[in-house]
Amino acid sequence: MNQRAKSPKPAPAHGGDGQLRIIAGQWRSRQFNFPMAAGLRPTPNRVRETLFNWLAHYVEGANVLDLFAGSGALFLEALSRGAGSALALDLNPAAINSLRGHLHTLNCDNGQLQQIDALIYLQQPAAVQFDLVFLDPPFSQNLLLPACNLLEQNGWLATDAWVYTESEHSPSSLGMPGNWRLHREQKAGQVYYALWQRSAA
Repeated sequence: MNQRAKSPKPAPAHGGDGQLRIIAGQWRSRQFNFPMAAGLRPTPNRVRETLFNWLAHYVEGANVLDLFAGSGALFLEALSRGAGSALALDLNPAAINSLRGHLHTLNCDNGQLQQIDALIYLQQPAAVQFDLVFLDPPFSQNLLLPACNLLEQNGWLATDAWVYTESEHSPSSLGMPGNWRLHREQKAGQVYYALWQRSAA
């Protein structure tokens, strides 16, 4: 996720202090360090495994966008499981530099990175459409719904795209675009995890 949030100390990493493990695919069990920062909230391993089970038939060959990449766990997992291409955005230069190193280590040439504000990026007309989008923004900063609306309004989504969200509020209360259908949801602690499928507006 993007590093806008301010807190007295970093949130603890899931599965190790500043480490992530790729669960499945061509890089299964590979482990990488990532820079800890205030507000960083990596998706727990068990939630990530559940998410990719939900997406089992939709990742291979997909064009993927990770808007608030942070540790890069979702971005790298999608590439490991056969995504056709993936773009990760984050404001934190340390996060982007770390992910750049991971892609180099993996000899991966179909992952792209940009250090940019996700909402600024989405305000431009879409140059490409994405099949799968990960949205794990910092909480309490009013980023999730604006990002979803910009994805829809500016043509960033394929007709039947899948969108994964993490939020501090129940999915039914988020006010998502009317042509998005809630497919699956789960709650772990105080965080709601949801998968949405888009249909033509």
